[in-house]
Amino acid sequence: MANTTRSSEVIKTSSSGAWQGDNPLNYAFPLLILQTILVLFISRFLAFLLKPLRQPKVIAEILGGILLGPSALGRNQDFLRWIFPSWSTPILESVASIGLLFFLFLVGLELDLTSIRRSGRRAFTIALAGISLPFLFGIGLTFLLRRAIKGEEKVGYAQCLMFTGVALSITAFPVLARILAELRLLTTQVGETAMAAAAINDVAAWILLAISVDLAAGNNNPSGTSTTSPLVSIWVLLSGVLFVAFMLLLVRPFMSWLSTRCSSQQQDLVDEAYICLTLAGVMASGFMTDLIGIHSIFGAFVFGLTIPKGGDLAGRLIKRIEDFVSGLLLPLYFASSGLKTDVTKIRGAEAWGLLLIVISTSCAGKIMGTFVVAMLCMIPARESLALGVLMNTKGLVELIVLNIGKEKKVLNDEMFAILVMMALVTTFMTTPTVMAIYKSSSSNITTKGSSNSKSDKDKECLRILACIHGPGNVPSLLNLMDSLQNSPLKLYVMHLVELSDRSSSIMMVQRARKNGYPLVNRFCRGSSTLQYHDQLVASEFKAYSRVHGQVTIRHLTAISALSCMHEDILQVAQAKRVSMIFLLSMEVLGHGWRGVNQRVLKAAPCLVAVFVDGGFGLGSESDQEDQELPAAASTSSTAITIPKKRVCVLFLGGPDDRQALELGGRMAQHADFMVTVVRLLCVHHHERNCYSISAKHDVDLEKELDEGAMAELKRKSEVEYIEKVVAEGNIEETVRSIGQSKVYELVIVGKRRFPSSMASQLNQIDQSELGTIGDALVSAQAVISSSVLVIQHQQSLNSKKSSAPLLPPNTDGNQDLSLV
Repeated sequence: MANTTRSSEVIKTSSSGAWQGDNPLNYAFPLLILQTILVLFISRFLAFLLKPLRQPKVIAEILGGILLGPSALGRNQDFLRWIFPSWSTPILESVASIGLLFFLFLVGLELDLTSIRRSGRRAFTIALAGISLPFLFGIGLTFLLRRAIKGEEKVGYAQCLMFTGVALSITAFPVLARILAELRLLTTQVGETAMAAAAINDVAAWILLAISVDLAAGNNNPSGTSTTSPLVSIWVLLSGVLFVAFMLLLVRPFMSWLSTRCSSQQQDLVDEAYICLTLAGVMASGFMTDLIGIHSIFGAFVFGLTIPKGGDLAGRLIKRIEDFVSGLLLPLYFASSGLKTDVTKIRGAEAWGLLLIVISTSCAGKIMGTFVVAMLCMIPARESLALGVLMNTKGLVELIVLNIGKEKKVLNDEMFAILVMMALVTTFMTTPTVMAIYKSSSSNITTKGSSNSKSDKDKECLRILACIHGPGNVPSLLNLMDSLQNSPLKLYVMHLVELSDRSSSIMMVQRARKNGYPLVNRFCRGSSTLQYHDQLVASEFKAYSRVHGQVTIRHLTAISALSCMHEDILQVAQAKRVSMIFLLSMEVLGHGWRGVNQRVLKAAPCLVAVFVDGGFGLGSESDQEDQELPAAASTSSTAITIPKKRVCVLFLGGPDDRQALELGGRMAQHADFMVTVVRLLCVHHHERNCYSISAKHDVDLEKELDEGAMAELKRKSEVEYIEKVVAEGNIEETVRSIGQSKVYELVIVGKRRFPSSMASQLNQIDQSELGTIGDALVSAQAVISSSVLVIQHQQSLNSKKSSAPLLPPNTDGNQDLSLV
């Protein structure tokens, strides 16, 4: 860096400061800092503007680079002279190339070669069609571009065809994973097929790119004659094949051994050494391929393929370098690319007509080839069309190919600008086009037929959708399910995964594949924390289903932003025809997750139960001490009895409370549970209980329904019944005293609203997630040892229908729906 000359002057790294009379913009490092700040600001600002359009971040970064280049801000010569002078270009590109090297390592890390083998003939055929047809179209397109664009005729036809064909046929795997996740298609059949085909496409594209670079290495000189022997290209290709064989046959087993050593039980110092060794391997691999004559990014990509996808090493590498590479260094690469992109070179009707032809050819080749082959593979027309549009995603990988082509002087300024605009347009159109194809949200669910013998059982079973965040609440959830298991139970366990800007493609794809414990057992062979948690959850549910023969458990995964997570929950609840949605309410989850619960409660098509976990069914210290006494007296033949789990149902009246009463009645039929119903009668509303309904006929109707529900409970179940007369101002104190008594392990309440006069007595608590009584119980969480279950009846039903039983008859159903 210090040896770079600028007008016969030596460029220094850092200045002595403005007080010493130095201009920091004349020095390499301060200028690089300013350039980085400017690039990050523009790219983040554009990403914010494009977020409502649900565009991937790569679109904003490409646009930001173009804006900084000669197409917009770069047209001002003063701006270029001060901010992006020509002498700073090699420095900026060198730093950006380091980021690109590690990004391609992450791309290789995110591609699982075993998934390509598992994907079967369908994904391979679709990927082959998505590559071959655009390449065939590229033959004619290359002929046209070389004739129409001045200067391109000097480039060899083979070199131009290879770069044009790769540019038309490539699919950006990381960008596609992000688009699928944001559209909530990652867990569908379309998403699964698209990711498998994109993985195959990516591997093929990088091999073709390596061949293209090799052909371009002997590119024509200005006189049009070749400067290298044809034997050189053969040696380069053979060396590249030997490099890949060496990496897969020798380096890959070593990295597998290294991954097993890099476990959570190892010391941090040892793990740090392994990670540093891996990062050094990235640089060494890039140097080797550059030495061979293939671009250095190919070496980093192949090295990423050698890292096992199931161990701690992959997860730790992603955590360590993804934010720094994707958030800081990659935008610099887009900026350096934008400085080379001059959209003004596309001038005149002929040039814009060429751009339209290139875009049309790219879309036609990818979409048509994928659509036809997908239809031949018996994929429905709408899914086939969506698959074709998704496979047309270009983005960053396309830009890398084009930059290499420009660097090798295969693409001149005009052709480079045309192909960059093509990549931008095709990637931009992916999201809105797929959303237009999938206008109905129900298209994310695919239907699988089931046998008639199972359909009769499905009509009689209780269907519950339980939403979990991790293994911490699984034991309490299973204890709750155990209390409801008086009839066949079908439990859909939906693992909610937040999609954030930091979510890597590999993590999203791994989560998407784990839709059932057979898949979890197959893919969870590493020891990473993520996989350990998923495997632990799956094993607990698997063991539970084996013990309880009447329980069928299905695992689902929802990967969404918190703002639209409730749509996935409601969609699955409706498709599975569940009777109850089970949600978790925990302070550690934060306000975002509570907002998800509130949106589900607002639009749920069925009963909703919000659970505040206090260790239900896990036993307390006092329980353990009580159990030690009979154990010590075992010599006197004293029988050891397991204490029953005590459950309290607080009943004040109303639709929600009646549903809570019925749930308590189901628990009372279980031999391991003792249920107590505490009926609170307000002093000033003794005749009509604590109803929130002011109209007299509504009050009379609610009173009649309440008395009928209570009589039905006493007739069917053996419960302890207690009545308490309380004043309005003492409701909060009475409710808390029940929770603080440590008599009950679980308190079930209805999510109901009091009149405004009562709400003022309860500190005007207005939390829509837990309701007034639930908030009163949980507000003193430090001294309340009970778990709390808040019940809300179906919002779309009226008062008469809301008193319907928890287990409604299913009238439609010889089909079982599955989230793929």
